[in-house]
Amino acid sequence: MTLNGSVALVTGGNRGLGDKFVQALLEAGASKVYAAARDPRTITAEGVVPIALDLTDHASVLAAAEQAQDVTLLINNAGSSTGAGILDGDFAAFRLEYDTHVLGTLDVTRSFAPVLARNGGGAVLNVLSVLSWLSLPQSAAYCAAKAAEWSITNSLRVQLADQGTHVTALHVGYMDTDMIASLDVPKADPAEIARIALEGLEKGLLEVVADDVSKNVQAGLSAGVEALHPRLARG
Repeated sequence: MTLNGSVALVTGGNRGLGDKFVQALLEAGASKVYAAARDPRTITAEGVVPIALDLTDHASVLAAAEQAQDVTLLINNAGSSTGAGILDGDFAAFRLEYDTHVLGTLDVTRSFAPVLARNGGGAVLNVLSVLSWLSLPQSAAYCAAKAAEWSITNSLRVQLADQGTHVTALHVGYMDTDMIASLDVPKADPAEIARIALEGLEKGLLEVVADDVSKNVQAGLSAGVEALHPRLARG
């Protein structure tokens, strides 16, 4: 995938990592960038095309795909974080996380797949998380949704290869965005993460593991559950 001259659409392009993707794409020479948000009036970046898109509203997704018929790169970035835990979390929060990260991502990708095919195949970049691989009980809704989104991404990668569409997954830990502004933890610079992700996309990587936290957790997957959750290890 060559970014220079591409036509990109970034969901959740009004803030956080999405806004950094928009800026990075413009700097990389994209000929057009659609910045999508539920309320396009919140798009403040210059040189982009604001577009309305609510991942949880199928009619909104279809309307966006109808409007942006020239897209060659889809970046599924929009997300939610309810903080719902495994035993005390509101079930409505679990549904919102799934509707957004799993069904929303799938709906957008399915709706734009014919657009990408008509424009030569192009690429899809799905923003996942280190929590695609690591489950935290206090954030169970988000973790479960991201794990399911990872599975969806893997299926899409295989299916869309037939039409020449490349699919890349981005795994990253905490970033310095307003979504986790209240957490006192080390955070990556979202501008740097956007740069790393797009660089990996241009190289044709299937997965971009963008930070040390994600790399360490990925390495721990082969060591068993106890490696990721030491308190479960038998004494």
